[in-house]
Amino acid sequence: MQYGICNLSIVPLRLEPTDTSEMVSQVLYGDFFKVLEQRKNWSKIRIAFDKYEGWIDNKQYFEITEEDYKFLKSEAPKLSSDLVEFIQDSNNKLYTIPLGSSLNGSKILNHTFDGNFVNTVNPKDDIIKTAFSYINAPYLWGGKTPFGIDCSGFTQMVYKLNGYKLLRDASQQATQGTALSFIEESEPGDLAFFDNSEGSIVHVGIIMEDNYIIHAHGKVRIDRLDHSGIYNVDKGVHTHKLRVIKKII
Repeated sequence: MQYGICNLSIVPLRLEPTDTSEMVSQVLYGDFFKVLEQRKNWSKIRIAFDKYEGWIDNKQYFEITEEDYKFLKSEAPKLSSDLVEFIQDSNNKLYTIPLGSSLNGSKILNHTFDGNFVNTVNPKDDIIKTAFSYINAPYLWGGKTPFGIDCSGFTQMVYKLNGYKLLRDASQQATQGTALSFIEESEPGDLAFFDNSEGSIVHVGIIMEDNYIIHAHGKVRIDRLDHSGIYNVDKGVHTHKLRVIKKII
C-alpha cells in the first residue's frame, strides 16, 4: 500500500483518471490518503478523513510513508482558520492555502506556517458562526472552499472546522446522526436534508434560528425553511423538498 499527502492548495479529485472527467470533490492542502491504484499519470486514492475515493494527478501530491500516514491519523486535526493563508517551503517560496486546510503534515512537507488555526472541538453554537465564513461563496460541484463549494462540501467543512466529522456527499451525511420528527425540535446547527422526485437525497443545509437555513444553492445563501422545504425569498417559490432533519451534535 502507498500513501500520499496533498502539498498544493486545492487539487481536483476526479471520477475517472483524466483531466476532462467530472470533479467529484477537492483535495485541500494537507489532506492525506491511501493510494489504492497508481497508473502512469493518475492515482486512485481514498482520503483518510471521510474515506472518499477518486482520481488525483500524480503531479499534485507528495508520497509519504505508512508511518507518516499513521502519525497523521493519530493526531487531532489542526486547520487553518482564515479565508486565505500562506505556507512557506524550504526555498522560502509561498503557497496560498484556503480556509480549512490541514496543517498537521506541514513538517513532513518541510513547510512552515505562522497563521491562525483551530484544533479544538467547539460548542454547537459555533457552527452558524463558521457557516458565515462561506456566505456568498459561489456554488461549485465538488467544491470545498470559499471560492467554490457544493452543498455537502459546505456542511462538511463547517463541521470539520468545529471538530466534527461528516461524510462527503449529502446522501452519506443523511445516514449520520439522529432523525427529528419536526422542525420545532431542531436547533441551530442541525442539518436538513432534501430529496428529488425519485426520493434520492440531493441537498443539505444547516438550520438557523427562527426557521431559516444557510445552504449552497447558486451561492451560499440564507432562505426560509418550513415543513415543505426551502422557500427562496428572491424567487418566491419552494426550491427544495424537505426529507429529514438530523441532529449530529
